Amino acid sequence: MRSSVEVMKLGRTLAKEHNGIYRIWMYPLAAVNIYNPDDVETIVSNMKYNEKSQIYNILKPWLREGLLLSKGLKWQERRKILTPTFHFSILRQFCQVLEDNSQRFVESLKQVSGRPIDVVPIISEFTLSSICETAMGTRLSDYNKSEINAYKDAIYNLGYVFYQRMIKVFYFFDFIFNLTPLSRKQDGYLKTVHDFTTKVIAERTEYIDKYGFKIADDTEADDDTYVIKKKKTAMLDLLISAKKQGLIDDIGIQEEVDTFMFEGHDTTASGLAFCFMLLAHHKDVQEKIYAEIKEIFGDSKRSVTIEDLPKMKYLERCIKESLRLYPPVHFISRNLNEDMKLSGYDIPAGTFCHIHIYDLHRHPALYKDPEQFDPDRFLPENSVGRHPYAYIPFSAGPRNCIGQKFAMMEMKVAVAEVLREFTLEPVTHPDDIRIIADVVLRNDGPIEVKFVERQQF
Repeated sequence: MRSSVEVMKLGRTLAKEHNGIYRIWMYPLAAVNIYNPDDVETIVSNMKYNEKSQIYNILKPWLREGLLLSKGLKWQERRKILTPTFHFSILRQFCQVLEDNSQRFVESLKQVSGRPIDVVPIISEFTLSSICETAMGTRLSDYNKSEINAYKDAIYNLGYVFYQRMIKVFYFFDFIFNLTPLSRKQDGYLKTVHDFTTKVIAERTEYIDKYGFKIADDTEADDDTYVIKKKKTAMLDLLISAKKQGLIDDIGIQEEVDTFMFEGHDTTASGLAFCFMLLAHHKDVQEKIYAEIKEIFGDSKRSVTIEDLPKMKYLERCIKESLRLYPPVHFISRNLNEDMKLSGYDIPAGTFCHIHIYDLHRHPALYKDPEQFDPDRFLPENSVGRHPYAYIPFSAGPRNCIGQKFAMMEMKVAVAEVLREFTLEPVTHPDDIRIIADVVLRNDGPIEVKFVERQQF
């Protein structure tokens, strides 16, 4: 049996051997794999193909029918409830939370300054803390270290379970998988994850029951949405208020909290880990970012504000280029519910359509020297004529990532604060990276970087 690294390599080999489309038949499952922008646009821009494929069923014991997996009217209703969480006025309030967490992140890096460290665990704790305090209105420091580590480990172990279910076709069917020892391991991981998020929900509900909140009829959002007028509006507050209005039940709240706790920390952690690795290997790029930061802040050590973020144009290009090379969500899949054509081929209804974002982002017909890290690809003049679906790190169309502005804000604040205090030196090289087949892009091993404190700022 192929290892998870070999499975990932096989996909990349097949992508290079074909021109944007190929098929796979693993009885009784048929799939077409696409990674050219015209076909991608056909699928993701069209509400007709809005339904996630049955591949995602392996995530249902964990995320059930949260925003990632739901479809039809349920998806529309949930999206409408959750959209105000990421309104600009709310993101403005969250910026200070992200800044505070970034400062704690920087302080933790100072404890290991000058030594090679695996950035994945320390970044994961930062992003988990950020999503807890913003979307959930709960401080991670309120939980003991063992609970936090158990939650993160369980998510990582669930990734292994999902990989096994994807490569062993007979595991795809629940009635077979549920008879296996792996299913019992999954049950243990799910209990850990669900216990943690249940505790988060219960504590926030208790807080609201005690102190209350005010639901506002007047809002800057769409007429059919609502926000809670609070100093810091949490996504969980919106869900709890929606429950009081009969728009969602306890299971629905759990679904969305599980979905956002996972997507809001694990994907961003992956993006930041690869970004720091790339920056460590490009000292010239680091110094350009540092010069941009100096231009914004001078010698001041004031906090980053949301007004500073649009001025970080070069940093934004660096993050975009990092997400091009290492998109945290490297693969999405839809169900084709009718016969159609892709790249001139007839595709029958019922086929799974796998969109390989990783291969799309490295397609030589779309990007010159696609394996090279070049932030200037995203200069306005260099982006002219680029297909609008050639770059989709947050997916695209109606089912694009609802939290993409939040994620970009979090990454910009974190990278800016780190580079204000440190220079990055390489340890793990891009050639050392061995991507594994998983829901989120991960390396088979640590991603090590050395953070060296700057002599002055």
